[in-house]
Amino acid sequence: MEISVCNEADIIAAGAFYDRVVKYLCEHINYPKWRYKDYPSEQSVRAMTQEGGQFICKDGDTIIGAFVLNDDPQGKYENAIWSRMLMPGEYMVCHALAIEPTLQGLGLGKQVVEFCKVYAKEHGYKAIRLDAVPDNAPAKRLYEKCGFQYVGDADLERNIAEIPLFSMYEMNIQ
Repeated sequence: MEISVCNEADIIAAGAFYDRVVKYLCEHINYPKWRYKDYPSEQSVRAMTQEGGQFICKDGDTIIGAFVLNDDPQGKYENAIWSRMLMPGEYMVCHALAIEPTLQGLGLGKQVVEFCKVYAKEHGYKAIRLDAVPDNAPAKRLYEKCGFQYVGDADLERNIAEIPLFSMYEMNIQ
């Protein structure tokens, strides 16, 4: 698996990848409560690509994973009780991590998390923080298996009625 920053030429394929994943989730168990053609979608991929935070995972020419890695928590991360006080811009946040459903369980998610840790460290960040829907057991298992610490649930004030609280995770790297 090759991980790279998404570029303009990849936006449509990355959006289609997320659409396939979200459609699959909606037909099975939608742990992250993503919305088909809404989030994540081609529109969110385009926005994150323009900001430089959208990444894709490829096997040859096929996108088999995608995620966002930036320093924008997209909510009130200050509402969580972290193990150490860090200012915005001192930590990275991983969002919208998805792996092709037929390839889940093969360690690809772990490879993405390892990439995030190396990337954050190389770019001088002190931690990686993230949030998960409290019922998203697969994501929470992945993050805990990769060394993230659960710090509690918090209201990120995202105004998503069906997700009033998010489970907060951190990994201090410096």
